[in-house]
Amino acid sequence: MTEFRFIHAADVHLDSPLLGLEQYEGAPAEQIRGATRQALKNLVDLAIAEKAAFVLFAGDLYDGDWRDYNTGLFFSAQMSKLREAGIRAFIAAGNHDAASQITKYLRMPDNVKVLSVQEPESVVLENLGVAIHGQGFPTRAVLSDLSLSYPAPMRGLFNIGMLHTSVDGREGHERYAPCTREGLVSKGYEYWALGHVHKREILHTDPWIIFPGNVQGRHIKETGPKGCTLVAVQDGRVATAEHRDLDVLRWSLCEVDASGADTGEETLNRAVGTLERELKGSDGRALAVRVVIRGACKAHQEFSVNFDRWTNEIRAAAADLSGGNIWIEQVVALTKAEVDPDRVLKRNDTLSDLLRSVMECNIEGIPPGLVEELRELRRKLPEELRPIADLENPGPFQEVIKDVQQILIARLLRRAEDL
Repeated sequence: MTEFRFIHAADVHLDSPLLGLEQYEGAPAEQIRGATRQALKNLVDLAIAEKAAFVLFAGDLYDGDWRDYNTGLFFSAQMSKLREAGIRAFIAAGNHDAASQITKYLRMPDNVKVLSVQEPESVVLENLGVAIHGQGFPTRAVLSDLSLSYPAPMRGLFNIGMLHTSVDGREGHERYAPCTREGLVSKGYEYWALGHVHKREILHTDPWIIFPGNVQGRHIKETGPKGCTLVAVQDGRVATAEHRDLDVLRWSLCEVDASGADTGEETLNRAVGTLERELKGSDGRALAVRVVIRGACKAHQEFSVNFDRWTNEIRAAAADLSGGNIWIEQVVALTKAEVDPDRVLKRNDTLSDLLRSVMECNIEGIPPGLVEELRELRRKLPEELRPIADLENPGPFQEVIKDVQQILIARLLRRAEDL
């Protein structure tokens, strides 16, 4: 039987914005705006370099309706590059690019086949001995098991099923086109090309059932390498199914252990060391990093009292370290004082009483007089600051209380340590 390779990709979300970056000063704006396009270019280049026979897009090629025709024109141009290399492309629409979601259309190059959204459709590639079965989403929310209607495998062919699905449920993803791993296995196909879940996952190896993950991380919950799966087929069986990186900007969650740090400078140096290690593993990609600092330390008070300064110290150090190749998405300080609050609370003195009052403070305990003052203050605030003092929607105000609590608790515990 013919030996060949193909690429399985999903969740390109072409022209989707990278959330949490572009509005910040110093963010790599050009890389942000073009990240999903560059990832698709990388996919096309990989397919050509590896002499892939075809490329599978298992849903969410787009991120919803096109803002204008440029999204479709860009994709069409990339598919034309594949056609010049003799590579076909097959698309099964997902929830973001369902037939009901896209209002603008362009005719694709003749090497592109968009599978039916009305019922499962099969395409036979006789020169390769391959049968591709799949169905796209007719509407955004498909709640039935589409795989039940997929045809039986074609005897003597390498059968591939394309499906955009949550399978039996995945955290953070809508339960669309739900099915079971056992049901997919029992279908008798040699390979299932799945989409919808943005983290790479191999559900089964005989037959192969794979979520390749998305090609480009779009926010801090999509950390680590992103790309596609390159599949090699020999003698009618999958020989290898390897992940290949395609992303151009990588999201990373960096944990910094500040335990025992005496000063903010010492904590900063530890953060820089963590960022250095992250940079070495990025293969030259730009990094969007959330820095999370943990641990009991004397430096806790410095971070609590002057958090803005230390956030920007970390940003400056990251820029200096990487030549602008690391962008700090956010700094989260989860440090705590080395002095145990419970030990201080056991003391029977004024300091322990004050600490207890601060720790128990919440929005329900605000005196009526202060409530009226806050309402008056809210009327005078600029529009963008009014949510902070909105007692009808107390979430943001409660966060302010927590921030103040941390500052006061740090100072009180430091005072207790001195006594």
